[in-house]
Amino acid sequence: METIALRKITIRALAKDDLDAVVAIDTAIEGHSRRDYIERRLAAALREPSLHAQFAAMRGEVLVGYVLARILVGEFGRPQPGLRLEMVGVHADARGLGVGAQLMQVLMAHARKRGLTEANTSAAWNDHSLLRWFDAMGFTLSADRWLDCPVEGGAYRPARDDAVSVPPGHGPGREIDYGAPGNNDFEKLARDMADVQSMKQQDLQQIARIDRAITGRDRSDYIQGQLAEAMNDSAIRVSLSARLDGTIVGYLMARADLGDFGRTEPAAVIDTIGVDPEYAHRGVGRALLSQLFANLGALRVERVETITAPRDQALLGFLLDAGFKPSQRLAFTRQLSP
Repeated sequence: METIALRKITIRALAKDDLDAVVAIDTAIEGHSRRDYIERRLAAALREPSLHAQFAAMRGEVLVGYVLARILVGEFGRPQPGLRLEMVGVHADARGLGVGAQLMQVLMAHARKRGLTEANTSAAWNDHSLLRWFDAMGFTLSADRWLDCPVEGGAYRPARDDAVSVPPGHGPGREIDYGAPGNNDFEKLARDMADVQSMKQQDLQQIARIDRAITGRDRSDYIQGQLAEAMNDSAIRVSLSARLDGTIVGYLMARADLGDFGRTEPAAVIDTIGVDPEYAHRGVGRALLSQLFANLGALRVERVETITAPRDQALLGFLLDAGFKPSQRLAFTRQLSP
């Protein structure tokens, strides 16, 4: 019988019918099935192809490798769109033949055609084989910092869940509430200080207005994409809006059910958090974070992650005060030459 190694490799876009083959390879690599996660990633790519890049490596009619990536258009406060590499896998019989390198070559060419200038990814510090492969593929260590925090079933944490009362107008306007000092009202939780609800389609205009006030840019398309994913798959999107005085004054966008690069338990990633500068230092950011942990506890998500840029010391301080700590994951980046 002709072996996989004897056939020529071709690269094409992943299709819905590739699910079983991708799951089989991934299960062999990870030691457990992540079918639900992979099925959702494939479905999201078919639903919103402009936000995803997914390719298959074929030997004749046999799928021997795959790569899944998504387009970052505003997550983590990024000013420019970029590519996030989420998953890559190669069948055991096809390893050592350059399948992964060919997949990356096609993926990077696709990203350049889209006008992207940077690719990002992450991995656990002790996943030595993956780190070596990243090195071979031209990735370098990023200055960005991954943070995480256990959900613990949404259990009460004073630093995150206690209400903070600060006079309106205290301090300069900031992107989020950074927990300015104030007197605790122990009869209320932080999430009681604002009306925090699941994000809805009709929230788009007000959220875009706040985002423009914070960033100075119009990111309506990015926000619309996040809302669309939340509406189409609530198991992946856990996004919230906060109201005071009858208007939306803050928002938080997060993704749950992640499985990229060796995550072994259900996790959520905070992409964006913002508060109307006119309502800074009134506990809105803390209310959003408190409600997020309560919701994730009910969903049995075990950990929340996010990434911060080294220049954003205020955001870093806010997250550390809320119980986040440096993660065991490392961030990597690769510049995409023209």
